[in-house]
Amino acid sequence: MSSDGEIIERCINDFQRVQAHVLIARKENATETYASLKKDYRSLKAVLTSLSVNLTDIDEIKE
Repeated sequence: MSSDGEIIERCINDFQRVQAHVLIARKENATETYASLKKDYRSLKAVLTSLSVNLTDIDEIKE
């Protein structure tokens, strides 16, 4: 069973990875890929917010 710290770390890593791909998709004007990744981005952001993670420094999209 994972500890809260491990879950938060995994979610932060996933959030940063997805966020990087969202930014690339937006830059390349890959609209379908962007839309799909944006759903993952929002889901991870919701999970991290529910875990009381401060996203101020790591959220580059700022949506």
